[in-house]
Amino acid sequence: MANVKQPLLFRNKDVSTVNSSDGTFRSLEKSGRPNRQKEKVHGLKDRSQGLRKSLNDSLEEDIRDFLINEAELHTYDDLTKVNPVTPSTVLKCLQARYSAKVFYTHAGCTLVALNPFQPIPHLYSLDVMREYHTAPQPQEFKPHIFIVAEEAYRNVQGQVEPINQSLVVSGESGAGKTWTSRCLMKYYATVAASSQKCQDTVEKIERRVLDSNPVMEAFGNACTLRNSNSSRFGKYIQLQLNSSQLLVGASVQTYLLEKTRVAFQAPTERNFHIFYQMMKGATEKQRLEWMLPLEQDFAWLPHAEKPLEEDCLQETVEAMINLGIDEGKRTQVFRILAGLLQLGNVDFSPASEEAQPCELDGHSKGFLGKAADLLQVSLDELQSCLTVRTLRAGKQSVLKPCSQSECGVRRDCLAKVIYAQLFDWLVTFINNSMCADNSMWCNFIGLLDVYGFECFLLNNLEQLCINYANEKLQQHFVAHYLKAQQEEYVTEGLQWSFIRYQDNQGCLDLIEGSPSSIFSLLNEECRLNRASDATQFRVRLQKELLDNSSISWDKLSKEPHFTVAHYAGNVSYQIEGMMEKNKDPVPPEIISLLQKSQDSLLHSLFAEDDRESEGSRKHSKVVTVVSKFKNSLESLMKILHSTTPHYTRCIKPNPDCRPLTFKKEEVIVQLEACGIVETINISAAGFPIRIPYGSFLQRYGMIANTKLTAQINRADSPGMSDQAVLGSAVEDVLNVVLKRSATHSTLSPEDNNNMVHCGRTKVFLTHSLLEMLEEHRSRVRSQKAFCIQCCWRRHQTRQCKLRTQAATRLQAGVRTWLVRREIKKWHKAASIIQTKWRRWRAWMDALAEAELDDAEDFMENEASCVSPKLDALLKERGSVQLSSIQEPVMVRGWPIGLVMASAPSVTVSLTATGFQRIVSMMACLKIPFRQGEYKVKTNQFDQGVASIRAQPRGSIKMHLQRSPLLYADMHPVHKTDLVTGFNQILLERT
Repeated sequence: MANVKQPLLFRNKDVSTVNSSDGTFRSLEKSGRPNRQKEKVHGLKDRSQGLRKSLNDSLEEDIRDFLINEAELHTYDDLTKVNPVTPSTVLKCLQARYSAKVFYTHAGCTLVALNPFQPIPHLYSLDVMREYHTAPQPQEFKPHIFIVAEEAYRNVQGQVEPINQSLVVSGESGAGKTWTSRCLMKYYATVAASSQKCQDTVEKIERRVLDSNPVMEAFGNACTLRNSNSSRFGKYIQLQLNSSQLLVGASVQTYLLEKTRVAFQAPTERNFHIFYQMMKGATEKQRLEWMLPLEQDFAWLPHAEKPLEEDCLQETVEAMINLGIDEGKRTQVFRILAGLLQLGNVDFSPASEEAQPCELDGHSKGFLGKAADLLQVSLDELQSCLTVRTLRAGKQSVLKPCSQSECGVRRDCLAKVIYAQLFDWLVTFINNSMCADNSMWCNFIGLLDVYGFECFLLNNLEQLCINYANEKLQQHFVAHYLKAQQEEYVTEGLQWSFIRYQDNQGCLDLIEGSPSSIFSLLNEECRLNRASDATQFRVRLQKELLDNSSISWDKLSKEPHFTVAHYAGNVSYQIEGMMEKNKDPVPPEIISLLQKSQDSLLHSLFAEDDRESEGSRKHSKVVTVVSKFKNSLESLMKILHSTTPHYTRCIKPNPDCRPLTFKKEEVIVQLEACGIVETINISAAGFPIRIPYGSFLQRYGMIANTKLTAQINRADSPGMSDQAVLGSAVEDVLNVVLKRSATHSTLSPEDNNNMVHCGRTKVFLTHSLLEMLEEHRSRVRSQKAFCIQCCWRRHQTRQCKLRTQAATRLQAGVRTWLVRREIKKWHKAASIIQTKWRRWRAWMDALAEAELDDAEDFMENEASCVSPKLDALLKERGSVQLSSIQEPVMVRGWPIGLVMASAPSVTVSLTATGFQRIVSMMACLKIPFRQGEYKVKTNQFDQGVASIRAQPRGSIKMHLQRSPLLYADMHPVHKTDLVTGFNQILLERT
């Protein structure tokens, strides 16, 4: 196994003493036994003191040597490279980088961000976002908030163990937390919109996520003594991603809105931005509608003449439109806010009689009337609600006039409860407009932006809760980075020496501990049915919390107070008014009045409060502000513990918010408070990557082709519970990677490898080795993917060849079947033709023989007869002129075939009358035109046919009585010189 690196606090030096987790010093050398001689003890002490002195001298010398090269200090992108790591060296590097206008610096596992207090547009442009997003290794670029964002985004995409991510932005008020959170939201919206899938949905959600910022900042941020855009509430934004890492929705959770700011503003501070936006950005029509004359002053709008970039109403209105808030709702919201401003100008004067309620001052009646009109409530009921309270005694109610101070408290309570409910309605509306269904998203990236640590001249319950929240976040940071990591190193068997760090658990026990703490005593005091007494509560705190070193009291102070030693410094809290703020009572008359409002929005805000107030009366337990805030903060911490956190520490370079001004004393206090130096030491000496053996083999087992990789997902595998077997497989994987990077680098117990350590159940890695593993894994995956592609292509080729052969065989078979079917048809048709032909031929032969026999008999009978002469009338009237031949012999009743075959030259005498008869006979006998005369020729000489079944030529069909030509072919061909068909058969037989 490799040994862990030595802590870099005294790098290249022998460390004689280290600090335990509880902050106590302990010696690395073995202490002497009690029974040793005193001389040895004194000698050991002297030797220890001398060694400590030499180490201090050596450390100072190293610091001087490091600070000599001031020109190179701004080049340290990561403070873990600083040697030695001390507050002075870290401060000097940050100052050099700030002077060079480099505002981001890595501090081990965290990012330090210095507020420049001036706009730097090119540092957050879209091109810079795409550059960091598309970079294979963003860590190689200059430190930037986009590196933290991209690391969280890639972890969700599927690193070793994909898990939800949280980005915690912490720092003092005015350090730049709100701007950093805004840049992170814009980065993720841009990254999600870079995909072409679900483009419409992504653009819609991206627009609404970005537009939620100006609305929530307008209603929840204000100008304070330390910051012109201070968040007066905490928010945790969940950016919901689907399986493709696309932004499909978002949700916002808010914590402890400082609603007292509506009615009270400290000197040099202002109210919420939205009121100033209405006064400066309203049009004339809107002023008339909201009853806000330009020349009118409002008591709750101090320093309205101070110009701020945040006083832009148009941007807020456009954001509300994009979020889906229609014009009617926007009008109702602004009318309610205008009513609160009018309510702030209402003052009360003591009544003339003790039994009468307080009266209104001179112009207060007009202001109260405008407030009633804007809130759409009855003027008389509003005035009665502010000046008269109802006391319940059993089932009876008694009306009692309020004192002047009580009237002011009720007026302020009315304004605070309306503004708080309106803010909660806005948050709910924003969530409904951009939150996705649970089935649509699988992971989320959380952005936590909470109020920074605050310390004013007068600090009350609000500052106590704000600083308590910062203490919880600091404790989470300490538990996650400083304490848990070191304890895990020891548990896993690493040779580790604890580095001292500031643990704020004692301060948290003071604030929220059990059984006695500030919160528990404050809640107990509020539940008692008696008037609040600040002095009495201070005495009780002293009595109960006397043993806690984190709280102190100034005995010379006239005002009751207590001082808490926070991680960021001591803060003195004023006790006066703390119990009232913790109770946060809302008179039932106010709720009843608001439920009667004619304004639908205002009425809906308090529609459910009636049942809640009735339930609260039945239970004696009072839910205080501290209890609600503590519960919401605990739920937030559960979310943070279930995610992988990424911390960004925002540093305020100077208290006056001047551009590019670096105050050393201001920065060093913040560095010490948030534990930056200790974080750098642990990050430099430790291993930021810790992976269980099973998860490591599941992701990187393919590098060594270990068989255990296939068994990782099988719970019943016999070797999976044996950590030694898993450790051996992990070593095989690491050996492959290290041998590739260094030829002679192997993992063995004797080898002191500073990049990796194999513990009992986990493997500890540095970022550099993790990058090597990822690179090697990508190479192996590419090779295996190439092999898979080759095998797949070979399989596809073979399958294609087999399919081609099968198709060929199928086609051949089909063609064979078709040919056989056609041949069968042909054979069948030929058989039918042959049968018919044979039958017909036999019939023709019989007819021919019978005709010949009849002809012979006829010729014998006619031989004795004298043929008549040719009719002279026929010769004269015939339309044709026969050839001049001897007197023809009369042939009557002979078949034409016999006539034509009897002699080579026969003169034919036609006895039929009529021109058509003559023409038909001449066409049938093929009598050609020759010198205007017709000469009869037989087919025997023209076609070489001597058959009684000779086919006639031409388009005329002539059939004599009882002639076999009746059965001859009736469709002559066009070619007269071609002998086919039966003529050819008969010709061959003749």
